[in-house]
Amino acid sequence: MSNHTPQQQRPRRVLVVTAHPEPRSLTAALGDFAVTRLRAAGHEVEVSDLYAMKWHAALDADDFPDHPADTRLGVLGAQDQATRAGRLSADIAAEQEKLRRADAVVFQFPLWWFSAPAILKGWIDRVLTFGFAHGPDVPPPYSEGALGGKRGLLAVSVGGRESAFTDRGAHGPLADLLFPLQHGVFWFSGIAALEPFAVYRSEGLSAEEFEAAAEAYGQRLDALFTEEPVPFRRLDSGDYGRDMRLHEGLEQPGTTGLGLHLR
Repeated sequence: MSNHTPQQQRPRRVLVVTAHPEPRSLTAALGDFAVTRLRAAGHEVEVSDLYAMKWHAALDADDFPDHPADTRLGVLGAQDQATRAGRLSADIAAEQEKLRRADAVVFQFPLWWFSAPAILKGWIDRVLTFGFAHGPDVPPPYSEGALGGKRGLLAVSVGGRESAFTDRGAHGPLADLLFPLQHGVFWFSGIAALEPFAVYRSEGLSAEEFEAAAEAYGQRLDALFTEEPVPFRRLDSGDYGRDMRLHEGLEQPGTTGLGLHLR
């Protein structure tokens, strides 16, 4: 492991959310590395190891202790009411407090079936409630948002080779696969998304390959609060009409698909 000492920065708070069932996995090793690196830089780090916590992934009526059992569950309404009343289940409330305290959040996970593990999706479904991460009484989505001022980094372990996750690769660009998290979770709620960090061909990395991956990851973590975020368009910038469609003529020539939403 490199003996590099991260440059001291103004201390910030970082929440690292990890999702892998094996504590000896590459995901866990990189998560531990991230925590050590960030703390060495002077930051305060909290960790939510979802498998170790035995996080309940499925959103259900138990999330809302005051919801009458004989009443139809309208999820958004129940979330809003319970969030405002401070009556969400204790595990959700604890994670929301961690996120409130955080200046940045790191999601550390393996790419499974071209997406995040179900347990991490369950954290998103249950923690980012209506009335907390989005809703009528907070800034509009795709702007500063309810969680504005925070930064988000996806740190992903990918089994395939890097060339397969490019514009001509069989799997499509990694940025496209991660768009629902980058744009639809982070930026929707106001979190400024950074370019993802990925380790490819992650199965069976040699010690030398892990050393190189950790060194690259360390450089990204050192820049967590200085790196320019992905330049997603703001919904309140005038680029979109009332129908939330991008106005014609604002895109670079030849741009299509998800790239339309980059400034």
